[in-house]
Amino acid sequence: MDPTITAPRAEVLRDRYRSRLPERLQELAGPVEGDVDLPLHIVWSGRTSYSLDRPKSRMTLYRTVLAEGLREDLVALLHHRLLAEQWPVLRRLISPYIREVWEDAFPELLRTAPADTAAA
Repeated sequence: MDPTITAPRAEVLRDRYRSRLPERLQELAGPVEGDVDLPLHIVWSGRTSYSLDRPKSRMTLYRTVLAEGLREDLVALLHHRLLAEQWPVLRRLISPYIREVWEDAFPELLRTAPADTAAA
C-alpha cells in the first residue's frame, strides 16, 4: 500500500471523531438525572446501564459515548452542562484524539478546566 495515499492513523481517528461533533455544545440535550441504557452499537459487552446520579457511573457513560457514539447518540445521551462540569477530569480519561477534537471545536471546554490541567 502506498504510504502517500494512506492518512496517518491519528488523522483518521481525528476525522472520525470530528465527523460526529454537534454544531454547538448546546445541542447536547441528553438527560441530566436518572438511568441511561446504552444501545448495543455503543457498548456491545459488559455494563450497559448507567446512573447519572452517581458521579463515577456518569463519567463512565460520558467516556463511552464520546468514544463510541454517533452524532445522534452524542446529542441524545450527553448534556452540555454535565459535559462542561466533568470536562476537567473527563479530558484526562479519554483518548487524546477525542480530547483534541472536542477542545478544538469547543474552546469553552478549556475554560472549565483548571489552569494546571489545561495542558495535561
